[in-house]
Amino acid sequence: MSKEIKEPVLIIMAAGMGSRYGGLKQIDPIGSAGELIIDFSLYDAFMAGFKNAIFIIKQEIEKDFRSLIEGKADRFIKTEYVFQKLSDLPKGYSIPQGREKPWGTCQAVLAARHIVDAPFAVINADDFYGADAFHKMYDFLTDAVDDDKYRCAMIGYKLENTLTEHGHVARGVCEVSSDGFLEKIDERTKIMLRGEKIMFTEDEELTWTEISKEAIVSMNFWGFSQSIMNEILQKFPEALDNILKENPLKGEFFLPLAVAELINENKASFKVLMSQDKWHGVTYKDDKESVASAIQSMKDKGIYPEELWK
Repeated sequence: MSKEIKEPVLIIMAAGMGSRYGGLKQIDPIGSAGELIIDFSLYDAFMAGFKNAIFIIKQEIEKDFRSLIEGKADRFIKTEYVFQKLSDLPKGYSIPQGREKPWGTCQAVLAARHIVDAPFAVINADDFYGADAFHKMYDFLTDAVDDDKYRCAMIGYKLENTLTEHGHVARGVCEVSSDGFLEKIDERTKIMLRGEKIMFTEDEELTWTEISKEAIVSMNFWGFSQSIMNEILQKFPEALDNILKENPLKGEFFLPLAVAELINENKASFKVLMSQDKWHGVTYKDDKESVASAIQSMKDKGIYPEELWK
């Protein structure tokens, strides 16, 4: 394998439907100067060293999305756009009748496969990760070299730093080795505060299980070797077979599933880079006010300028 390290690329997943939020939360201004959450991630990424960004969006929102990015972040970071399409399937597969939802975060990343030629980081457009995460990921990707394994990374957060007061969240709960590598990740689709405890349910709220506030969770901030793109592409048909069998209208192929398979196959290692920052995000409309307040507080403290892209 080549030891040449190319400049890392940032992939931003912004094609989600925002069903719980009730609209296109990716293009809903959150900052005092009209910034989106993604503006703060782009700012942090640029300050950390990232020079290239790829937005994965739905084609229907391209015009609106571009209007909010162009003339701002793209003056500092080279930006490109690709579309996550329901029809982007391996040969021999077709869209089930009635299916409207894209095929998940793995398919979103694959939308960029034709233009990514370097190690890449992946983030959600609607999550505020904090500057520390971008610095740690950029430093990792600029130094990582594949050897007997693909050398990858994940930003880890303490669970208590990633919750909303307004409902449940989905988180990848991680088991991490003593030397800081991801060993296992379990998707918990409904975690929430219940009184003083953090709990999750897997049976439509019939029973609840407590989970430690110190648990390490994934917020879908990954760092990948370029070669992972082909690995995900090869795994897509099997994932589709399972989706079409079990949940053809709503099943998805998620990044943590591909990550877990790569770890189990001993093909990749994932260094867990811990961030002590508090996550902010707009899972629900009621989250917007608290996120806006937190961001304004960071501006007041000088962490961010009053206008990011002056």
